[in-house]
Amino acid sequence: MGNAAQDADPPEAPLPDAMSAWLRHLETNRRYSPHTLDGYRRELRFLRALADKAGLPLDKIGNGHIRQFVARLHAEGRGPRSLARTLAAWRGFYQWWAPAIELAGNPVAGVRAPKAPRGLPKALSVEQTQALLDRAPAQVATEPAALRDQAMLELLYSSGLRLSELVGLDLRYERAGGYESRGWLSLDEAEVIVLGKGGKRRSVPVGQAAMDALRKWIAVRPQLALFTASPEDAAALFLGARGRRISPRVVQLQLARIAQAAGVPTHVHPHVLRHSFASHVLQSAQDLRAVQEMLGHANISTTQVYTRLDFQHLARAYDQAHPRAGRKS
Repeated sequence: MGNAAQDADPPEAPLPDAMSAWLRHLETNRRYSPHTLDGYRRELRFLRALADKAGLPLDKIGNGHIRQFVARLHAEGRGPRSLARTLAAWRGFYQWWAPAIELAGNPVAGVRAPKAPRGLPKALSVEQTQALLDRAPAQVATEPAALRDQAMLELLYSSGLRLSELVGLDLRYERAGGYESRGWLSLDEAEVIVLGKGGKRRSVPVGQAAMDALRKWIAVRPQLALFTASPEDAAALFLGARGRRISPRVVQLQLARIAQAAGVPTHVHPHVLRHSFASHVLQSAQDLRAVQEMLGHANISTTQVYTRLDFQHLARAYDQAHPRAGRKS
C-alpha cells in the first residue's frame, strides 16, 4: 500500500529553462521514452521546490544541500527505491548542466539512497508458461486480434523484450517521410532489433514457435491496417483495433485476460514473461553473460538476480528428489 507522502505530487510550477532543456535533450538526442521523461520531470519539480524553499538557486546547490533534501524526502515517507530514482534524475541533470555553466562538480555525486532489500523478480514456472502459450486450439481463435495476441506473447517470452520494446517494433526497417524505425523484426534472420534503455540497440534471436506465430499474424495484419495511417502507425508490427500502433495498456490487458483464461494462478504482466525468459534460459544454459546481452542490461549485477531464482529452482528439485534431503520446502 503506497505511503501518502511518497505518492504526493510535486508542485506544478513550470520548470526552469535549464531543466526543460535537459529533458528536450533526453527526448531528442537520447530518445528516452515518454514514461521515463515524465518520471524525470516529476523528480526535477521536487528538486526545484526544495531549492526554492531553501532559498537556493540551482547553481548554488552543494553536496550537503542534496543530502539534506534526500533526508527530508526520506522523513516524509519516500522509500529507498523512490529516492534512488530521484537521485538518478538529479544526478543526470547536473551531469549535463554542470559543464555548461562551469560548476566545480556535480553536487549529487556520491549521494546514495538508503539500501533496500532486493526482492526476487516474479517468474512463471516452465509448466505455467507452457499452459499460457500452448492453450487448446479452441482457445486460440483465428481472427486477427487473437493471432496478434498469440504472436505478442510468444515474442515476449521468446526474446525477453520489455513492453516498450515490443510495442515499438516495426514490421521491417523503415526510413521515409521523416520517420525512421527504432526497432524492427527481421524475418530472414529470425531476430528483432530493439532500442533499449539509454538508447542502446541490440539484436535478440526469435525462437521457432514465436516465428510461426508472427508469420500467422503478419498474414492477417492487413485486415487491421489503415490506408490513412501515419508513417509510424503504418510501419508498426503490432496494431490495435483501430489500425494504429498497439498501446502498452492493451498489451497488458490482453495478457492478463489470456493468463486468467489459461488458469495461470498468478497475475501475469509483460515483465513477468521477461523474467521467465531470463530465468528459464539461465536454468538451461547457465550463461549469465548471454542472458545479460539478450536482456540489454548495462550492468551484469542486474542480471545476477536471476541466479537466485535459479538456485530456488535447484533447491526445490533437491528437496523433492533427494531421498535424504530432510528439508522443509
